[in-house]
Order: sequence, then C-alpha cells, then structure tokens
Amino acid sequence: MNTIFIVLPILTILMFDLGLTLKPADFRLIIERPKPVIIGLTGQIVLLPLIAWGLIIISSHIPLLTHSLTPLFIIGIMLVACSPGGSSSNVFSMLAKGDVALSVTLTACSSIITLFTLPLIMAWVTTEVGEAVNIHLPIGKLLIQNIVLMVVPISIGFVLNLYQSRWAARLHSVLKRIAMPALVLLVTIFFLQHRQTIVAEFGSLGLMMTMLILTTTGCGALLAHLFRLTGKERRTLVIEIGMQNAAQAITIACSPLIFANEIIAIPAIIYALMMNLILLGYVGVSQLQTK
Repeated sequence: MNTIFIVLPILTILMFDLGLTLKPADFRLIIERPKPVIIGLTGQIVLLPLIAWGLIIISSHIPLLTHSLTPLFIIGIMLVACSPGGSSSNVFSMLAKGDVALSVTLTACSSIITLFTLPLIMAWVTTEVGEAVNIHLPIGKLLIQNIVLMVVPISIGFVLNLYQSRWAARLHSVLKRIAMPALVLLVTIFFLQHRQTIVAEFGSLGLMMTMLILTTTGCGALLAHLFRLTGKERRTLVIEIGMQNAAQAITIACSPLIFANEIIAIPAIIYALMMNLILLGYVGVSQLQTK
C-alpha cells in the first residue's frame, strides 16, 4: 500500500480542522500581544532548523549516531525541523493549561510562513547532502503542493467558521476525534511496511529525535523565561516550539511530486512517537503544577 494515499487526506483534514478553529481575533493577537507571538515564531521558524542542524553536526562525531546520519535521514530530520506546529499542538496547549489563543495564532502564522521558509531551507539541505543520493528539491512543485494541501483547506475552514460558525463547530467536534486515530493508522501502516529499517535504526534515530525534542522544548522554556512571559505563555511556547507537524513532513517525503522516498519519512515517524510520549509527560506535569 502506498502511504501517500493515506497521508494526503490526513494532512488535508488536519489543515481543514485547523481552519475551522480560526477567527479574525486570532490574527489580531499579533498586534495586541506581539511579544509572545514574535518569540514563538522565531523559535519555530529560525531556531528549530538551526538546532536540528547543530545536533546533526554534533552527532556526526558520536560513534553511536554516525551510522544513522545517511543523506536520506539527514534530509528527513531537517524536514521535521522545518515543519512546525500542526493542529495537535493546540490540543496539547489546552491540556497543559497554556494560552490556547496564542497557540492557534502561532500555528496559523507558522503554517503560512513555512510555505516560503521550508522550500528555501530544504533546498539548501538537499544541495549540501542530497547530491550523493541524487535527491533534488523541486521548489515550485513543493510550493504548489503546500498551497493545495495546506492553504486551501485552512482557508475553506476559516471562511466556513466566519460565516457558518455553528456548522464549523459541529464539523470540528467530529474531525478532532478522527485526527488522532488517523495518525495512528498512518504510523502503523508505515511501520509494517518499513519495520526492518525502523527497528534497526530506532536506537540511534530515536535518540536523535529525543535530543531534538528536549532541546527545542528547553529552548521554548528558556525564551519564555528570558522575556518574562506568563506561565500560560511559557507552557504554550514549550509545546509550540517542541511539537512538529509530522504529517506535513511525511507528506513531503512520500509525495511523488517532491521526494517520492518513504525512507526520508522514517525520522518523522519516529519523531511522532517520541514527541507524543515526551509532551504527554509534560502535559501531565503541567496539570499537576497548575492545580
């Protein structure tokens, strides 16, 4: 089974569901409270790729990790780092008793900004490491695919919520229950198809992904402390900077228009597993601290 036929509708549904939760007030937050928005976007768009590339350089000197730093896996790791947010981060922010309005604003803004930053960064990455395995990035096709799979469904959901808020709320209540089982199905199918490679590389790639998550979440907490943000804003930045859109990364990796290589998606699959385990633990601690 070609996983692209599963991941495409999943990503489209997730983006449409995100649009269903957006309101004009979410974008006004940029003007009303610019500091946490700018800090969050800087962490997501700028620091995340830098941290990921730094970890790749550091790991290249660690014998336990070097054998998993193949060009395809490096591209996959950077693809995860360039795909911030996702609608799941809004749910995690709510569970952690964070600033949900800030979370929604960051998710919406980063989804738009990465339309341009992701192709630029990944073009550089594939130039650096992709030549050895004949991997090239068709920037135009990537931009078109992201517009079709992300901007269009988000816009449709936003317009529907703007003019038919009751219908939007009903659809959201249904879709939010579908999203997680759909992602679990995708991960399960992907694991069954590539179980030998995933099992063989899980130790080193799992460690890499864990290092990435812990470093980026720690960076979110540090930024919030340095800029004296509130506790709710801090919890939101920890989640937003640490939580990546694995579905988007898998889609780009598997898309016949872009990389058409499921091996590139393996870091995103492992990342999704480690991300949920670590951030669920963070949510649990946050709930205890805020009681």
